[in-house]
Amino acid sequence: MDIGLYGLGRMGGNMVTRLARGGHRVIAGNRSPEPVQEASKHGAVAASSIEDMAKKLKPPRVLWAMVPAGDVTDHTLDEFARYASAGDVLVDGGNSYFRDSMRRAEKYAGMGFRFLDVGVSGGIWGLENGYCMMVGGPADGVAIAKPALDTLAPPNGWSHFGKNGAGHFVKMVHNGIEYGMMQAYGEGFELLHASEFELDLRKVSTVWLQGSVVRSWLLELAERAFEQEGSDLKNIKGWVEDSGEGRWTVLEAVTHGVPMTAISHSLFARFVSRQEDSYAMKVAAALRNQFGGHAVKKE
Repeated sequence: MDIGLYGLGRMGGNMVTRLARGGHRVIAGNRSPEPVQEASKHGAVAASSIEDMAKKLKPPRVLWAMVPAGDVTDHTLDEFARYASAGDVLVDGGNSYFRDSMRRAEKYAGMGFRFLDVGVSGGIWGLENGYCMMVGGPADGVAIAKPALDTLAPPNGWSHFGKNGAGHFVKMVHNGIEYGMMQAYGEGFELLHASEFELDLRKVSTVWLQGSVVRSWLLELAERAFEQEGSDLKNIKGWVEDSGEGRWTVLEAVTHGVPMTAISHSLFARFVSRQEDSYAMKVAAALRNQFGGHAVKKE
């Protein structure tokens, strides 16, 4: 099939390559020209702009955005709509908030477009392994995009979960679970590292990957990290960003009254990682000093 993909970052660029390898005619666009030039080396047709991309596709077009969530997504989709035709399929493959996707779907449906929200997982490894994709939106739009979805995903690696918002909702919870899993691995490996046994954590990872209950792709990545960095991870600072989906997951849990102890803890642990000094612990230290005369460490 013919498809336009705009946003050639770490995932978008590899998705273009996988689609081209799968025999699709991919029109590739990006805000800066260098990634477009690189995509053309891997079989894509270069587009100088979204307008140029739309001109190189015949209706019903599939215009797929792989850009950061928020205003950038709104701008890109609006540009798609500006140059698209009624009946075209507009796809947001970024990590957008599912309620934003519901809002956008209503907006673009009113303009005659089919809108799909597609949660994409697989990272930089998706080029070779395929991408897990969680799709929300109208069935007729999904049918048009199906050849591309089939190519991007491994066998049984994508599904249509229902109306608009469902795709990004499932992806949001997926990322929340990812937060919790990463925190659990981190805490477990910290205890192993703190023990008196001077454990080689790469070896631990390797053994656990052979049939244990806790084996996973994240553990494979941990094994790789320990092999590259050593058990001390001395070149890596314990400072962890959060991209937003963990926060949204916890907020939705509060809205629905769903207990979410592990995931919420993992989110707050990331906040702690970014503190040079904890004000809360300053208060606790001051209170211990006040009520019991306990010593405090001065700056």
